Amino acid sequence: MRYSRLATNDDSLDEYTPLMLSDQQGVSGTSPQHHHLNTADNAHLLPILCPSVQSSVGGGSSFGSNRSGFFNMLQCFKGLFRRKRVRHARTIRIGHGPVCTGGHSFPPNVICNRKYNIFTFVPMVLFQQFKFFLNLYFLLMACSQFFPPIQIGSPITYWGPLGFVLLITLIREFTDDMVRLIRDKEVNSEKYEKITSTGKILVKSAEIQVGDLVVIEKDRRIPADVVLLRTTEKSGACFIRTDQLDGETDWKLRVAVPYTQNLVDERLILDLNCEVYAEKPQKDIHAFVGTYRINAEDCSHDGSLSVENVLWANTVLASGTAIGLVVYTGRETRSVMNTTLPDSKVGLIDREVNNLTKILFLFVVTLASVMVVMKGLDTYWYRYLMRFVLLFSYIIPISLRVNLDMAKLFYTWQIGRDKNIPETVVRSSTIPEELGRIAFLLSDKTGTLTRNEMRFKKIHLGSTSFGGETFSDVRMHVESAYGGKLARNSFSVKLQTAVEAIALCHNVTPIDEKGKATFYQAASPDE
Repeated sequence: MRYSRLATNDDSLDEYTPLMLSDQQGVSGTSPQHHHLNTADNAHLLPILCPSVQSSVGGGSSFGSNRSGFFNMLQCFKGLFRRKRVRHARTIRIGHGPVCTGGHSFPPNVICNRKYNIFTFVPMVLFQQFKFFLNLYFLLMACSQFFPPIQIGSPITYWGPLGFVLLITLIREFTDDMVRLIRDKEVNSEKYEKITSTGKILVKSAEIQVGDLVVIEKDRRIPADVVLLRTTEKSGACFIRTDQLDGETDWKLRVAVPYTQNLVDERLILDLNCEVYAEKPQKDIHAFVGTYRINAEDCSHDGSLSVENVLWANTVLASGTAIGLVVYTGRETRSVMNTTLPDSKVGLIDREVNNLTKILFLFVVTLASVMVVMKGLDTYWYRYLMRFVLLFSYIIPISLRVNLDMAKLFYTWQIGRDKNIPETVVRSSTIPEELGRIAFLLSDKTGTLTRNEMRFKKIHLGSTSFGGETFSDVRMHVESAYGGKLARNSFSVKLQTAVEAIALCHNVTPIDEKGKATFYQAASPDE
């Protein structure tokens, strides 16, 4: 009997659904690695699959060990019915799609950053709110008014403020999630050209599949992980901006596959008998292992593929126009695999208010106990204790939470419309006040905080320095070195060699744009 592993160190198994994954679609089909256990028929395998449960429940009698064993057992049974998502390598034939899929289909190229859906919105928001002691405290106070012995007023005086606080929170979370939904729809609806046997057609980003040939124009987002086959640059090179992937502002150089780059017409790519192999999806954005094989009539051509031949999803093409073969889509792209699940962020001020509420609650209970003792203990002393707690509950102001939520909404609105920081996007409206606590900015280099522009100001050669007004002397020495027969060890020849090294030993590429001046771009501003 086969069964799936419930615990493994193989990073090719995903236990949780990544961030940018559609809730309605996923891996379909069957695979030898996907098998599930029947709890009743396979109970004898429980000690093998979950040895920690057997040791926790069978050995030791402490409360901590029993509780740990109980939760381990729950996780074990939960794992019995969870289907592991296995990542596979793939072989793709250009123009014909994948030819080796391992018995499974590939995920859709759908971006979904939403935190909630129609069923989980209210329960999850309420759960997040009642994790705070402040909200839980007022909930218990409001529920106590349903018991006549300790009722001291109209229930609306307790449920009204609490309901208003929860309503404000629901509106804020709903607004944030709708903004994410609109942003996802815009990205999923972006149109790209797809090369087919009948010509070019326009498809949405969400409709792109593994094996498609897509045309990506300059300043467009890369919709999926693609192997670069051809560019409009004669050298076969192009640059991409990866600031949305790794935070670096430097452009990255990418090189097309030499064989397809040298074709006379891009339409000839579909006529190739070419197979591309891509490794199973990995998280490392600085590595890629793949090969391609072209079977021509006269001979065959094999080659290897590296990270320099791949354009990652959610990067931006910075130069030229590119044609790429899609190898990874959806949750199997590098950008999604390096993205964590969305979580509700809690600001430091919320934690401080929560701790302050606990202190005030202890003060209220102490004060109520003193009042009961002063009145005198009798049979129903606990009723009087609860009544005094309810009377003194207004020491903890529920309006404080309302004011904080309203202030956060105002901060979010103000930041998005501040003319001094244009194009700023607030991605979380729960922690805007944290900006006021920032005391230090840590950066890996000055280019992150500046324009990242480097200017050639001075050159030192031996004991001689050239810079500013003396740069004209460099031209004179170089011209004399080229124009006359000078000694090999003369200063002009040495300066000529230094200038040649500066001019040739780099990978700077001139970028020509229609109607604009030529500018130079490299993978590093040092060049």
